[in-house]
Amino acid sequence: MADRTPPLTVEELHALVAGGEIDTVVLAFPDMQGRLQGKRFAARFFLDEVLEHGTEGCNYLLAVDTEMNTVDGYEMSSWERGYGDFAMHPDLSTLRRVPWNEGTALLIADLAWNDGSPVVAAPRQILRRQLDRLAELGLTAQVGTELEFIVFKDTYEQAWDAHYRDLTPANQYNIDYSVLGTGRIEPLLRRIRNDMQAAGLVVESAKGECNPGQHEIAFKYDEALVTCDQHAIYKTGAKEIASQEGVSLTFMAKYNEREGNSCHIHLSLADKDGSNVMAGDGPGGMSEIMRHFLAGQLAALRDFSLLYAPNINSYKRFQPGSFAPTAVAWGYDNRTCALRVVGHGRSMRFENRLPGGDVNPHLAVAGLVAAGLYGIEQKLEIPEACAGNAYTAGYEHVPTTLREAAELWENSPVARAAFGDEVVAHYRNMARVELNAFDAAVTDWELRRSFERL
Repeated sequence: MADRTPPLTVEELHALVAGGEIDTVVLAFPDMQGRLQGKRFAARFFLDEVLEHGTEGCNYLLAVDTEMNTVDGYEMSSWERGYGDFAMHPDLSTLRRVPWNEGTALLIADLAWNDGSPVVAAPRQILRRQLDRLAELGLTAQVGTELEFIVFKDTYEQAWDAHYRDLTPANQYNIDYSVLGTGRIEPLLRRIRNDMQAAGLVVESAKGECNPGQHEIAFKYDEALVTCDQHAIYKTGAKEIASQEGVSLTFMAKYNEREGNSCHIHLSLADKDGSNVMAGDGPGGMSEIMRHFLAGQLAALRDFSLLYAPNINSYKRFQPGSFAPTAVAWGYDNRTCALRVVGHGRSMRFENRLPGGDVNPHLAVAGLVAAGLYGIEQKLEIPEACAGNAYTAGYEHVPTTLREAAELWENSPVARAAFGDEVVAHYRNMARVELNAFDAAVTDWELRRSFERL
């Protein structure tokens, strides 16, 4: 990874604490679901103790379900093992102010066991391992994530009390690219943009989307780990800002039967000089490395779908004609394909359109890098590009359920070779836990169809 100046230096933090501008420091890490988990410290205590020595967190934080229930099946953490701690070490390159919380700075932590060894199933460590493999080839991954959300006029508490039914969207109709539509909630969008900019993220734009109340705020691409860390900070911050403004927003992949929330991920490769090695003199302006890298995406797409679509709800997005992909196919600027090649020259890259707004960015990008490395190692060649409608062209289908994706992941030799048995087992169990919970639930759909009529 290249040296980079953090948004806030330790020296600046010392000065801000001494001057009374910063009184709280958050130290957090992305969990399996991509959420930030951690602690808020008194700033002076953080500087005196935590900055050098780190802190501890219960290791069940990587072994619970979405609702934070303890569950069985995880090797690293259980009642039998006593639910001990792992160490949280601050990554000083991530230090920044978070202006949506007054007087607060934040850092991302790396996780380690008491003997100093890394927690290999932690999402950030999984990504680091794949980026280290890429670095052995003299390459770095440049990544951008495009994250959509739906805004509701209801507060989070009102939404909870209403069981998330009959909420009022911030817009009543399709406002895709509508300046009028985004203007309706510009105070919220503007505050999110400006606060993220002040936190060190480089904001590009905001636009309306198709589903009523749906919007997207885009940020400039960066090195893979930086982008994924900022993605997690943005999701947490956007929710906190929405709550402060008396509204709510959701990143869930498929809130209703209309368009889902996507998280398209763009990736390119750079050499040690920063040049884009995906550009070349081959067909479509692609280099040999890009062709192999893209071929690896296709070869591993189904096996790695658990990393791109990690929840039961994720698979509701994959509907024909929905702009969410169903075909394991690639094409030039073709939004019907799972993989879309865009740009030329220094902007040459590909976009994976599978992930939804619920994705864990660290896991998804780790999957993209691992798949690309598989293509390079095996010297795979891409098939002919899809030039038409991939939905109806007879391509192999992306997994349609979490159960199918989990089975492909568990039985994938490509996944085991890239990530190791421990990581494969850990995330297979995550899927098992979610599937067991869903299979035991009685849904509104069942009640509506069965209560009187059956």
